[in-house]
Amino acid sequence: MPQQRTEFRIDDLARAAGTTVRNVRAYQDRGLLPPGDRRGRANVYHESHLERLHLIAQLLDRGHTLAGIKELLDAWESGRGLGGVLGLVAEVTAPWTDEAPERCSREALVAAFDGVEDAQAIAAAVRLGVLQPEGSDFFLVPNPSLLAVGVELHALGVPLPAILDHLEELRGDIGHLARRFVEFSAVHVFVRYAGHHLTDAEAAEAVGTVRRLRPLAQSAVDAELARAMRAEATRLLEAAVTGPRRDRPAGPGAGASSAVGAGAAVGQGLTDT
Repeated sequence: MPQQRTEFRIDDLARAAGTTVRNVRAYQDRGLLPPGDRRGRANVYHESHLERLHLIAQLLDRGHTLAGIKELLDAWESGRGLGGVLGLVAEVTAPWTDEAPERCSREALVAAFDGVEDAQAIAAAVRLGVLQPEGSDFFLVPNPSLLAVGVELHALGVPLPAILDHLEELRGDIGHLARRFVEFSAVHVFVRYAGHHLTDAEAAEAVGTVRRLRPLAQSAVDAELARAMRAEATRLLEAAVTGPRRDRPAGPGAGASSAVGAGAAVGQGLTDT
């Protein structure tokens, strides 16, 4: 005896998919969801429609636009395959860190910063994505290690506004490095995948390539940051102990008078001991 297909009315379909009737109709209007079977005055939907809605939700969660999802689904329906491409999408758009998010109460957050609640600093941290509000009394912390750095810097005497300003500036610098590395990879590594629709085999190969490139990028940044930090710290220490060299050409840090002044104060302390 053939198995009976599961059928949904539109409100039941929306409820099963965790969305709204309005969204279901919008997806139909955009060609993302096939129409249901007409049954009297109502449309009837099936498991295939529910699966399609789950797929659309997954792609939206990964940052795709509805127009981009439409292109992917069109490629799938024209026989070019989608499984491998979705695997590649999942690999690239997943978090590039093994760090697990944590929840933090407002009370614990304030206590970590000497018990002083700075509403402006919290708002800035939310804007930068360091904190994500969960109601009025809790926050989700996507990268706990980043928050821990802020706590340590504050314990060393760095004001909260300065920490957040530095993070925003650092984001720009790191964004530039990330663009350079991705563009480098696109030109020298991923060029062989350009200009045609990926097969499942090519997409699987690209997934492996992404997994190999990820730690390479991290290692390169770690090594170069360590080298640059040593060089800059040595330069500042030399300036603090011996005074700025007049024959030194002006560089990117030439205008950092506050840092040099702090270094000079350290140097004065060294020479006084």
